[in-house]
Amino acid sequence: MGVLRELAASFVVPGPSGVAVRDRLRVSESDAAVLAEVGVFLGSLAVGDLAERSRQGLEHDAASWAVRKRALTGKSSARWAGSITKATHDQWALARRGQVTHLEWLRAQIAAVEARLTRPLGAKANKREGLARGYASHGEWHAKSRRLQTLKARLAVVEADWSAGRVHVVRGGKRLANTRHHVEAAGLSEQQWRERWQAERMFLAADGESGKRFGNETLRITDTGQFSIKLPAPLAHLANAPHGRYVLDATVAFKHRGQEWLDRITANWAVAYRIHHDTARGRWYVTASWQRATAPVLPLEAALARGVVGVDMNDDHLAAWRLDGHGNPVGEPQRFFYDLTGTAEHRDAQLRHALTRLLHYTQRCGAVAIAIEDLDFTVGTSREKHGRNKRFRRLLSRFPTAKLRARLVSMAAEQDVAIVAVDPAYTSRWGAQHWQKPLTPPTRKISRHDAASIAVGRRALGYPIRRRTAPPPHHQSDGAGHRTVQARPDTRWREETRRHLPGPRTGCAPPGGGSKAGDQCAQHRSGHAAGHGFWQQDSLPLIL
Repeated sequence: MGVLRELAASFVVPGPSGVAVRDRLRVSESDAAVLAEVGVFLGSLAVGDLAERSRQGLEHDAASWAVRKRALTGKSSARWAGSITKATHDQWALARRGQVTHLEWLRAQIAAVEARLTRPLGAKANKREGLARGYASHGEWHAKSRRLQTLKARLAVVEADWSAGRVHVVRGGKRLANTRHHVEAAGLSEQQWRERWQAERMFLAADGESGKRFGNETLRITDTGQFSIKLPAPLAHLANAPHGRYVLDATVAFKHRGQEWLDRITANWAVAYRIHHDTARGRWYVTASWQRATAPVLPLEAALARGVVGVDMNDDHLAAWRLDGHGNPVGEPQRFFYDLTGTAEHRDAQLRHALTRLLHYTQRCGAVAIAIEDLDFTVGTSREKHGRNKRFRRLLSRFPTAKLRARLVSMAAEQDVAIVAVDPAYTSRWGAQHWQKPLTPPTRKISRHDAASIAVGRRALGYPIRRRTAPPPHHQSDGAGHRTVQARPDTRWREETRRHLPGPRTGCAPPGGGSKAGDQCAQHRSGHAAGHGFWQQDSLPLIL
């Protein structure tokens, strides 16, 4: 038996620190034309500023930033220049973080391939000694040796870019840029692709500023829903309001979190806005976002005081089961299904619907905590880890662990439900081994996922998953020691042998519940009046 790895401690996931809501802008044709012209103009400035920042690399400092902002101010305005340079810095920092992740992935792939190349063909893995398995054939070994050289060449290029501070960013998206060469396969015409490309490269976003009127001077939405834009200097001739502003005919009314947004702009607190054009639907949208005060994290003991709902996340459903404070499953198992096929909007709606039902079930149970596994499949989708099991690797690739967890945390925070993350090690295996069969009656089918939800909940509560921690004795006596079962440290006689209860051992009466349970003389002993002595039938006479 291999050595079990050390389990990480469970913790309460902190709630979200920001809020974003979206509403549709029902703009007129003139409003759409003005928005498109302003967005394309500011987008061209953002492209140039990003290119300049990328050329500076690691030599960037406050002085160079001031030079860039001063140049943008002359072409637009001071507020738009600040928004563009901040967006450029965020994009450059995101690209640098992506480089670090890519470097780690390349190094891990190179190490895995090298470890398998050094092993004999067909050799099995040995986890105890840390040995990887060998490749199956000479052809696969040769192909992997060539791939190793390719990975090393890529690593050298990325390391050189990292050392020089170079980043490769495609404003508008690399995927959309590559679609230009395959528009027919994507089901688009050249004109449709051009419109989508132009919409993605627009820049119509501005951060808010506390103390300013309605929390944002560049993109302003009043308490009555009036939306106005501060036009850049070269487009000031498009203004239809004083001070170079353009007021849209469309009004804004945020349905979700509308009162919270209204309270912020009434108090002149900062609110950031972003305008987006959906060319497929021909619609314009505005997204409002702001930071909220960080809520104190609920202590783990307080979150688990009323039990927990253990959840096992799967490819097509969430398996949930409520556990009381002692780690015992209560009620019936629950399953919340979703479909991850189709468009991104459809998948997102499926996840939100499943999580909403899970939160409603938690509130009906009276629990205030949900236990989930702290899963991370970022390094588990490679061929070197799962071999030729392409189906399983695709399953891991499309499993939305990060999105599901982030959405669950944000939705649970609004319902005052705590999310407890636990170590996912051995939950499915031990759950099926110790909980699936005992909880499967003749009239109900318990799956491995239902049993895994119990394992997740028990680990969050601090109880062991395995129902018996000692091996069974080789005979019925206590020569091998007492079998430890589920017992709290303060339980009396927990380390002693099981006490004998007098009484009949039949199905009609429980042990210790007979009418003469306390009378030891009545336990079918020889010589007792209530018992039967030795009886033998007399032989029949031969002659009467």
